[in-house]
Amino acid sequence: MDEERRPRRAGPLERPGARGGKRDLNRRKRVQDLVAAGLELFLKHGIEGVTIDEVARQAGMAKGNFYRYFRDKADLVEAVIEPVANAARTALRECDNKLRGADGHEDTVDAYRHLGTKLVATLAMYPEATCVYLQERRAPATAARRALSELAVELDDRAIALSEVAVERGLLTVDDPRVSALAVSGAVESLALAALRKQFPLDPLETANALIGLVLDGIRK
Repeated sequence: MDEERRPRRAGPLERPGARGGKRDLNRRKRVQDLVAAGLELFLKHGIEGVTIDEVARQAGMAKGNFYRYFRDKADLVEAVIEPVANAARTALRECDNKLRGADGHEDTVDAYRHLGTKLVATLAMYPEATCVYLQERRAPATAARRALSELAVELDDRAIALSEVAVERGLLTVDDPRVSALAVSGAVESLALAALRKQFPLDPLETANALIGLVLDGIRK
């Protein structure tokens, strides 16, 4: 495997002890402590403004212990955004499946309503991690931000693919599905970040309806 594409370590290469045993549970706790510390510090200071020393100290351990669980800060960033990445991929994949089986406008609305509802659920379940992703996604693609930058490109590509599927199936009429998809995605991200920053109350139903409205306005014939 290409060293540059190696998977995140997220713990010792050999699990210490049997799964579910005392040593394994201790390892899992230390990993979660580091993820929680990184998340808190990244929110306050940005990814580039935080050192591994600071993360380890926040987690209550020595710097050397950090490297027992993560290779570097890029590894930690990937672990921090992993729940958001998985949830977003699932939401977009399910929307894609619904669009491919859609038969007319109502089915199209239902597909995007499902997407909006799933995304709002992600905001509610992982608000801090989502906020880190949204704050950092347009920042320069440094080594520490690699996983985040790659996720941003992937999600943009998936959003474009949704619009292209809708156009190909006659569910959507736009001059350029790429422009439409990215414009809607940008508006959705701005709304989500404003809600997470408490610029207005994050009422799940109202936010879901607002996100759905943005999408449907962007795809309306």
